Amino acid sequence: MPDLLIRNARPYGEDAVDVRVENGVIAEIGVGLDASGGAEVLDADGLVLLPGFVDLHVHLREPGGEESETIESGSRAAALGGFTAVFAMPNTNPVADTEVVVEHVHRRGAEVGLVDVHPVGAVTVGLEGTKLAELGSMARSRAQVRMFSDDGRCVNDPLIMRRALEYASALGVVIAQHAEDHRLTAGAQAHEGVVASRLGLSGWPAAAEETIVARDCALARDANAALHVCHVSSAYTIDVLRAAKTAGVRVSAEVTPHHLLLTDAALTGYDPVHKVNPPLRTAADTKAMREALAEGVIDVVATDHAPHAAQYKDTEWAAARPGMLGLQTALSVLVHTMVEPGLLDWHGVARVLSQRPAQIAGLSDQGRPIAVGEPANLTLIDPDDQWTVRGAALESIAANTPYDGMRLPATVRATVLRGRITARDGKVQQS
Repeated sequence: MPDLLIRNARPYGEDAVDVRVENGVIAEIGVGLDASGGAEVLDADGLVLLPGFVDLHVHLREPGGEESETIESGSRAAALGGFTAVFAMPNTNPVADTEVVVEHVHRRGAEVGLVDVHPVGAVTVGLEGTKLAELGSMARSRAQVRMFSDDGRCVNDPLIMRRALEYASALGVVIAQHAEDHRLTAGAQAHEGVVASRLGLSGWPAAAEETIVARDCALARDANAALHVCHVSSAYTIDVLRAAKTAGVRVSAEVTPHHLLLTDAALTGYDPVHKVNPPLRTAADTKAMREALAEGVIDVVATDHAPHAAQYKDTEWAAARPGMLGLQTALSVLVHTMVEPGLLDWHGVARVLSQRPAQIAGLSDQGRPIAVGEPANLTLIDPDDQWTVRGAALESIAANTPYDGMRLPATVRATVLRGRITARDGKVQQS
């Protein structure tokens, strides 16, 4: 692997320095470093340098859903978005509930080689919620699964969830819960409130999320297990999380970019690109998400990148599948909602997109500080640039972005995975 010299970069937006990378590790940081030994030179010209981003929640659709996304296309989108590691959810076909399937996902990610692809194992067999999957065999497999989830469905049965958390505690892994009591959301189409009533859409109560989070925090406390709450969307959920954390419960939580920016007001017009699970909620909820992320009650931003081929999305509202693209727009939405208003600085961006996600997942080689001796997983950002989102121009196979035509701030200029440039100036760099 050729060495790399990044010239005139500003780590965390601070003073400009040069960063020398040797054998995938940061070897030297200083001013006026020489490009000796034939090192590749990347002139940052004063751009912001951050640790590579880690996404705890993506849907890569492979195996079984390759018409919407593949591990290769999703990896390309991730690299262009500044990510160096992603966690692929198990609601594939077949479901990632066995050693064979998780090892396939892990192997394909390594073959593509643009980001570290970590498979998430299912909590229950077939995501059916009735029988625990073989968590131990997946954790001990070559894929070394560190996170388990039935995402797309909630582990509704409290006894099954309790057993899963007990196993997770013994294995040293994380259970990530899709918090939705399905008995409260049957037929639901939009956040239960004024907008849904006006549009004639069946209401989705926030209590469906809040009650599961409260229950699971109690179960995680008893099991002394690590619980991660996916895509928090309700302001009251934040109060539950704050209380649980204060009480010492090992709970972490994520918020999606779309729940930081968009509200149920976007549903006017019935465009299914805005249909997502959990649904877009009110402006008050969105404000609460931003404040909780700044405070640290919500730990991380995770995209819930959910590509859908046109036949699944471009249809009437009730029949459309929920989900939005997120990998290539995550940074820009975070800058718009959190950095521009002064809620986060660049150290804060690194905390929610790099450091805390890696800590939650137990990754020792991602989300590390920009320092000598640390792995060279890095993202170079132009904070002053702007771009117009075009769904058809994004790297994913699908084009279902709610930001189509929107002008957003900040662009990823380069992504570096263990010293190798994987994306540069909007183009993927294949090895």
